[in-house]
Amino acid sequence: MKIGNIKDVRVPVEVVLGGTDLKLDEFSSIGPGSIIMLQSIAGEPVDLVAAGEIMAKGEVVVIDENFGIRVTEVLNKRN
Repeated sequence: MKIGNIKDVRVPVEVVLGGTDLKLDEFSSIGPGSIIMLQSIAGEPVDLVAAGEIMAKGEVVVIDENFGIRVTEVLNKRN
């Protein structure tokens, strides 16, 4: 059976800036212009997540007018 070139497989990647807990009442009142305070501080590392697993840590950078991530640590999940 020929599998093909696995390097061409696309993997969804997310960057997690932080999180918080909200009461249902607070969540239901969210609308355009709402600001949600995160439980992380500016300058803290962000998590790079692929397939639900944290794969790396990085820092947010601005490239022209876009945001990007500078990878600072690649996590080794091999056991």
